[in-house]
Amino acid sequence: MSSGRLAGLPDVDVTEPLVFVVTGPVGRADVPRLCEELRRLLHGAGAAGRTAGAVDCDVGGLVRPGLAAVEAIAGLRLTALRYGSRIRLRNASPALTELLALTGLAEPR
Repeated sequence: MSSGRLAGLPDVDVTEPLVFVVTGPVGRADVPRLCEELRRLLHGAGAAGRTAGAVDCDVGGLVRPGLAAVEAIAGLRLTALRYGSRIRLRNASPALTELLALTGLAEPR
């Protein structure tokens, strides 16, 4: 007796999402380092044969987010786009969310 295909969602990716954590105060000098760290994460995922549709970027540990944090997020988004990925912000504070909205960088709803 042969068994047929199981019912369910066969095309669902059940792998863990890539997670990138940003903590502490972020200054303008930190932006290139953060982008390089994300680039290495995405490159490593690609080398492992894993596609990174989206990266969960946990910004809950940002201290006093200001315009440098906004610049960092913009840089991270550009870096992700270069690798065919995108950034999903997680745990963003109300202050950071408001700054992103004021600068036109708020995530689409």
